[in-house]
Amino acid sequence: MASTEEQACCVVSVSGPADGPQPAADPQSCSGVILSRRPGLVLCHGAVFAPFLRDGPAAWARPRRLPPDALQPRLRLLVLRLDAGVLQQREARLLALVPCDPFQRALARVFGQAEQWRFGGEAAGDDGRALHWFAWLRVPGLDTPGGSWTARASAGCLRKGEGLVACGSPFGALCPDLFLNTLSRGVVSNLAGEENALVLTDARCLPGTEGGGAFLPSPAGPRLVAIITASFCWKGAEWVGLTLLCSLAAILRSSAGILDEAGVAVPAAPGRVAAVRAGSGQDPLGWAALVECGTAWGSGVLLGPRLLLTCRHVVEAGDTVRVTLAPGSSARASTILEGHVVFATEESSPFDVAVVELEESVPGFVTPRVADTFLQGEEVRVVGFGALGRACGPSVTTGVLSAVVAVAGRPVMLQTTCAVHGGSSGGPLISSRSGRLLGIVASNTRDTSAGSTYPHLNFCIPISVLQPPIARYCRTGDPNAFAGLNRAGEGVRAAWRLQQRPGPPSKL
Repeated sequence: MASTEEQACCVVSVSGPADGPQPAADPQSCSGVILSRRPGLVLCHGAVFAPFLRDGPAAWARPRRLPPDALQPRLRLLVLRLDAGVLQQREARLLALVPCDPFQRALARVFGQAEQWRFGGEAAGDDGRALHWFAWLRVPGLDTPGGSWTARASAGCLRKGEGLVACGSPFGALCPDLFLNTLSRGVVSNLAGEENALVLTDARCLPGTEGGGAFLPSPAGPRLVAIITASFCWKGAEWVGLTLLCSLAAILRSSAGILDEAGVAVPAAPGRVAAVRAGSGQDPLGWAALVECGTAWGSGVLLGPRLLLTCRHVVEAGDTVRVTLAPGSSARASTILEGHVVFATEESSPFDVAVVELEESVPGFVTPRVADTFLQGEEVRVVGFGALGRACGPSVTTGVLSAVVAVAGRPVMLQTTCAVHGGSSGGPLISSRSGRLLGIVASNTRDTSAGSTYPHLNFCIPISVLQPPIARYCRTGDPNAFAGLNRAGEGVRAAWRLQQRPGPPSKL
């Protein structure tokens, strides 16, 4: 039996007339969500209509909605969905294309032009001007007596780290028998804009899922909270591994006029939904800090009221650092403190570590609980300031502890599948099950021969390596407590060179 998420989603196909005076554009398709069955309403991403705009891409610059006559005539719109296991097609008509202004403003604030962000496939052919446009379709074939609206919730209630389920159809109308309404799980990675108009998730989506739904699990059943707008995010040449979502509530507010004209009454959504919680209840967002030194920046993890751990390469520009503490889910406001580096490993050390002493104590600090065991395959999460940097606080990504590399029976390296980006270095790696600190992020993977970065293969320093010298330093105040990190044996060095046997330098 189809899940609630699958029942709420569909595929939208758009094609031009075959007998027109001009050659018809190739058929286009994307995912969509069935918002109402009385009347039958489908919402999808507006970019699927791009090849059929009378005025071409310039139409996306208009500040208001685009009516049906903004498109080429005689288009055929179809909605594909499963009904009792049978694939059905329903004719649809366009009500309007509508821009979501709160989402557009959040995009402009978070994704700076200087950082060369782009969205969509690997080729830079997707027109970013269509990102904040959405299409409303009237589908009479979906009208159901006694039908209702799909259960939904406001994205304003979302919190970083909460679970999400994304539902969409990879490759759109291509082979729906195999790909229709596939599911992907992830978490809310980051939030921005008015009432969280922009949402980022690490749920993995593919091209064609744009227009599909993101659902918040709750004890009362999944609630639709956002629409997939870009399955891939690229920062320069680096694939970020996050999916871009637009708040459904923001779209509905931007669409109030067109829905009112169509005689559609939108029922109120609950103000706050009790989400399904996971983990130990600890607040890892409160452990993470943005660490800036000169023009360099990265992440760090608080281990004491005045003690912060980060990576050497984050602070190698100088001894004085600026530390910005994330608000977390507690009442603590964002705090900026000065600090100085009391120890940094030598460049020849396999452990890329620096210790920062803060000038003031962190208000309301709660010491993280540290792990003493590492379970390969357990669910983990990373908190760090990668990708988005200072734009909207730390991001949360999830994965599994894919490998525990040990030398002489002692763990010396952890590998995870969390999406990790430049700027995440020094951030905490946390067990999703116990909430304990497992280690700090050192790097992701870059193939120097291909010039490619792999965010889902990354390396962390186990906290068990760092805990003994930290305890000695806290007891004595002597930075030489960390000197042993520079005297690692050849087995440890070989592991961190990613090359166990002699030979040419590793390409990773």
